Amino acid sequence: MQLLKDFKNGLWNENPIFRLVIGMCPTLAVTNTATNGLAMGLATSFVLLASEIVISIIKKLIPNDVRIPSYILIIATFVTFVDYFLKAFFPGIAASLSLFIPLIVVNCLILGRNEAFASRNPLLNSIADAVGMGIGFTWALTLLGVVRELLGMGSIFSFQIFKLAAEGGWYEPMIIMILPAGAFISLGILVGLMNYISRKGVKE
Repeated sequence: MQLLKDFKNGLWNENPIFRLVIGMCPTLAVTNTATNGLAMGLATSFVLLASEIVISIIKKLIPNDVRIPSYILIIATFVTFVDYFLKAFFPGIAASLSLFIPLIVVNCLILGRNEAFASRNPLLNSIADAVGMGIGFTWALTLLGVVRELLGMGSIFSFQIFKLAAEGGWYEPMIIMILPAGAFISLGILVGLMNYISRKGVKE
């Protein structure tokens, strides 16, 4: 039961984006399309899972005084792997995400979960936590990307949903939604909506 609880925490009750509000740099910077949101979510999830596994296994071997530098070194190793993987197999996505892939090294979500959870819990619990948090982070970024891309370009995953006015259709894109201001607006509305749903569930 504890494993299931650790897994479910990141999906909703402690969702990194909508409840804990951490990892905001990639959230606000790269979710101008659904593809970018999904790719960043998956990349971060891989690094989170791999680093939590390693740190949970070797936590007793790491001296307390150097634990944070050690964690960062482990995280950076997996970030480098993801960076080279994307550049080799998905160069377009790697170019879109740009420097935000290397910046995963200092993502608050990854360092925070390793320090607060993986360094204090058994391996299986750390895996459950990483998978749950990773899925929660990924669906939140993808949802933001879907909303911003739909309103800003009339498409989702580059598939045109609304026919643009410039091409003889009816939809006039809201350019602000694919700009940084659109990220704040979308995030604020979705956080408010999630809080409303959570409070309504408690009252019922």
